[in-house]
Amino acid sequence: MHEQFPTRRGERLSMFPRLDPVVHSRYKQRWDGPLSEESLSRYERDGYLWFDGFFSQERMTPFFDELRAIAEDRELMDSDQVIINPDSGELRSVFSMHTLSDRFSKLTQDPRILGMVRQLLGGDVYIHQSRINDKFGFQGRGFDWHSDFETWHSEDGMPRMRAVSASLMLTDNNEFNGPLMLIPGSHQYFVPCTDLTPKDNWRESLQSQSVGVPDKIDLRRLADNGNIQAPKGPPGSLLLFECNTLHASNSNMSPWPRSNLFFVYNSIDNPLSAPYCGQPPRPEFLATRSHIAPLDMRELPRYGLPKT
Repeated sequence: MHEQFPTRRGERLSMFPRLDPVVHSRYKQRWDGPLSEESLSRYERDGYLWFDGFFSQERMTPFFDELRAIAEDRELMDSDQVIINPDSGELRSVFSMHTLSDRFSKLTQDPRILGMVRQLLGGDVYIHQSRINDKFGFQGRGFDWHSDFETWHSEDGMPRMRAVSASLMLTDNNEFNGPLMLIPGSHQYFVPCTDLTPKDNWRESLQSQSVGVPDKIDLRRLADNGNIQAPKGPPGSLLLFECNTLHASNSNMSPWPRSNLFFVYNSIDNPLSAPYCGQPPRPEFLATRSHIAPLDMRELPRYGLPKT
């Protein structure tokens, strides 16, 4: 079968325009939601939406208790789903948080967030992946430029660009502590990567990514066209970004930590197939394959949204 998103072939391939809609509700069945036409158009243009102070800081504070509990659970800390910073021995990421924490699970089903995501993806969704990313002061490593979809397509078998990531700030995200950077408009192109995917690449890539990083020529071209943005704000701020938007973050050189919650929504009509890289599927805590069921939206209230 013809590969629609060829990547990691061992040779440099040219980037090409995306093949899928950005706002799927415009092309599938019409799905009403809380986002205005202006917000939908901004998401379609930039590949992300930013909500400053979406939740109160008090709503975020209890998640630090979750982190402390995880750090004290030796069995969990020794498991593959907890990633340790190789430089410091501190937590870097904890995956499948929605299965570890009832509080996190309820947050992924917040009706305001689900309403927006369902509107963007044009229907029912499930959690493809969830995690906490931590960057401790003076020592938090960065993340190289990448498209999540390129990884999820190649290593997880996600067929189409029909997923949205939600990032919630647990701490202040400022210009000094390694905020997430995005290239607006980069989601409009698929950028193939060159290197072949080694077996169990996820073990290395979750600590330091080298496979699945776009060519610097393509990155420069897209950044020159769309610039680079780094949304910054207080705890409780929310970033929604399209699965193909190129993003990265610098190391945290400040004394202040940067902790964010991430949960990825995938369309129920976009289930995973065999990985396109030819390697075995990654673990379930990185890519949900079993027990897929749409998140409950039966009691969606008519909440107002902060300005984007």
